[in-house]
Amino acid sequence: MSQAPIRRSVLVGTGAALPRRAVPNDEMAKMVDTSDEWIVARTGIRNRYIAGPDETTSSLATAAARQAIEAAKLNPTDIDLIVLATATPDQTFPATATIVQHELGCHGGIAFDVAAVCSGFLYALGVADSMLRSGMARRALVIGSETFSRILDWEDRTTCVLFGDGAGAIVLEARESTDPDAPGILASKLHADGAHNQLLYVDGGPSTTGTVGKLRMTGKEVFRHAVTNLADVLREVLDQTGLTSADIDWVVPHQANQRILDATARKLNLPAEKVVVTIDRHANTSAASVPLALDTAVRDGRIKPGQLVMLEAMGGGFTWGASLIRI
Repeated sequence: MSQAPIRRSVLVGTGAALPRRAVPNDEMAKMVDTSDEWIVARTGIRNRYIAGPDETTSSLATAAARQAIEAAKLNPTDIDLIVLATATPDQTFPATATIVQHELGCHGGIAFDVAAVCSGFLYALGVADSMLRSGMARRALVIGSETFSRILDWEDRTTCVLFGDGAGAIVLEARESTDPDAPGILASKLHADGAHNQLLYVDGGPSTTGTVGKLRMTGKEVFRHAVTNLADVLREVLDQTGLTSADIDWVVPHQANQRILDATARKLNLPAEKVVVTIDRHANTSAASVPLALDTAVRDGRIKPGQLVMLEAMGGGFTWGASLIRI
């Protein structure tokens, strides 16, 4: 008896975009009381990109999306779903995804934003995967794009040195196969716990202060929760698929802090050489972090067809999640 075909969301293209202006740690040291040594020792960050006045979340997202569509050898009109993860939308409404849709020229499909901060891309990926597997769409553009520099307190050296701007995008295509080892998203797990709101948040909003507000963070507590939550959710996804950490070819984590990356890898007995690291170049780009790192590793040839890649992230809320993909 032949096996029924499995419908999976297959990754067919990646893309990325960064602002023109690179800001190394030495330049940050001229703005606030810090140093290259202090930043590198505590975070692993050496550089970040800061958006200029003419660079927005939507413009970066559109540039990354074009690159992903080109890599997938498709046209913008082939896309019928756009899910854009961001905490820094162009406007309160409409959704930044609709601006990207218009710029790309793929009208009439589904387009909306997801807000889950640094976990946003994982949440957007989960939503897009569900919609593709249900048949609501055939090809999805999943984007993480941020201009976090707009919500930083540039006098707070504990936070302003950590973040950067950028965008990453992927194209997913629904495909059916009877091969259990066919490419596609194998499993995803998402979580949230609103009890920890005040550990990582922005002190503004339309319905409270009427202002955009600035980012606030209690770093040590965020670190502690991140290491525990990320290790746990990675184990959940592995349990769901019957695989072990030894089966994973690459982990593409949210690039928040080198110490978090190292501690999470140790908890799972993952060798450091299996972890894709771009925090030194990009800093923490929130929802853009995972797709930026993924695109980097795909384009430099590290990530190859057939390999198992684990994506993971944790962000304000708290929100956290992981997704396992066979490339």
